[in-house]
Amino acid sequence: MAISEETFFLENRFEGTLQSQIQQMVAEGILSGRFRPGEKMPSSRKLAKHLGVSRLTVTLAYNELISDDYLTSHGRSGYFISQSAPPPPEFSAGHSRDSVDWSRAIGRRFSGARLVEKPVDWEAFPYPFVYGQADPTLFDQQNWRLCALQALGRKDFSSLTADYAERDDPKLVEFIARHTLPRRGILARPEEILITIGAQNALWLAAQILLTQRRTAAYENPCYPGLREILTQARCHLAPIPVDDDGLPPDLLPDETDVVFTTPSHQCPTSTTMSLKRRQTLLERARERDFLVVEDDYEFEMSFLTKASPALKSLDEDGRVIYVGSFSKSLFPGLRLGYLVGSAPFIQEARALRSSVLRHIPGHTQRTTAYFLSHGHYDALVRRIRNALHERRELMDQEIRKHGLSIAGRASFGGSSFWMSTGPGIDVDDLTTRLKARGVLIEPGTPFFETADEGREYFRLAYSSIPLAKIPKGIAILAEEMGR
Repeated sequence: MAISEETFFLENRFEGTLQSQIQQMVAEGILSGRFRPGEKMPSSRKLAKHLGVSRLTVTLAYNELISDDYLTSHGRSGYFISQSAPPPPEFSAGHSRDSVDWSRAIGRRFSGARLVEKPVDWEAFPYPFVYGQADPTLFDQQNWRLCALQALGRKDFSSLTADYAERDDPKLVEFIARHTLPRRGILARPEEILITIGAQNALWLAAQILLTQRRTAAYENPCYPGLREILTQARCHLAPIPVDDDGLPPDLLPDETDVVFTTPSHQCPTSTTMSLKRRQTLLERARERDFLVVEDDYEFEMSFLTKASPALKSLDEDGRVIYVGSFSKSLFPGLRLGYLVGSAPFIQEARALRSSVLRHIPGHTQRTTAYFLSHGHYDALVRRIRNALHERRELMDQEIRKHGLSIAGRASFGGSSFWMSTGPGIDVDDLTTRLKARGVLIEPGTPFFETADEGREYFRLAYSSIPLAKIPKGIAILAEEMGR
């Protein structure tokens, strides 16, 4: 790699000759690790022109650096960092002294949240029962690549380069309106749909618009940890509602509730499904008490045990439900592509807020996804994933029963994980550590609950990424560590 001459600047306060200053700049670059052996230096002519000095000055500096074995000359090819140049120190060099008292300067803190941690190298573990990761053996990389190339074509130049700001890719919005939403019983016009950076961004937008410090947000306990952090940041009044085997109980909602956040089709993380009767009751309460409902309808595509229940939004006759959907689970998490569906006045505000924060979702990402969906590749992928998950779930269920392990939450239509109970006397954090040492990854339940103590007897066991052949041995190790 060539080092640009633009990385060099003369210092007016430097005490010494221009030649010695150039030598010092190069030496410091090598000793700090910025310049590495084999990299090409700028030519003496280019560096002299950039610094405003004579070429002879640069040449003399380079020659001194060659004699000190910092640089080497390769004839007509130019100057290069020497392979035997002094190596940088093992410690990282500091850039400047930080004299700011950050404990006082930081007005609001966002770190320290209890979130589900996934090892970066989870694929290196032989038994990764981790949730939400893409399985490379199932994903259609070839057709995704073709769609990405198509989106790069001249025909789609404007979709790739345009500043969308106040709008989204019309092809993607059209597909969601005409194909995705009707499968959930939802009819929506383009002005009622907003593309987001995944479901979490959609939930954040909804919370920012609907909540104030005087309003109350009710949400499930346990719940998606990212949602709890979003609501905490909104500085609203919080009302965690304990879920049961039928999901969120509407009768437990406090009278002062302004917005309810729920996962009725596939409760996170217990996997339970809210019954049709309870959904109707929730909508009746919303009408009677004049509150709104934000429905996170993730993983509805993974319905292989029974047909997925209608979305809560499809039963909504008053415009009180705001619907959150995502392609991150069904395609791959790194895509970060979701959508909000709601009444036009709400979407108008969400679009304005999105524009002020991140302007719009990258055009190439939207158009590539639109092609992947409209060409039929998405439906084929979902069928393939659904069949694979069904097979893995049956084997998981068989092995779990074989070893006498306890399932705490039963998904009625499918999904990609089991919500498990350790039983009394087993701390899930200690169990997680012991299993990791043996190559088994599970997700402890503590981050999902309002308080960590509530979740010490629960964990999530996912099967979206673990190969079928690895499941029996992984469950056997789990049962052994649990004393079963």
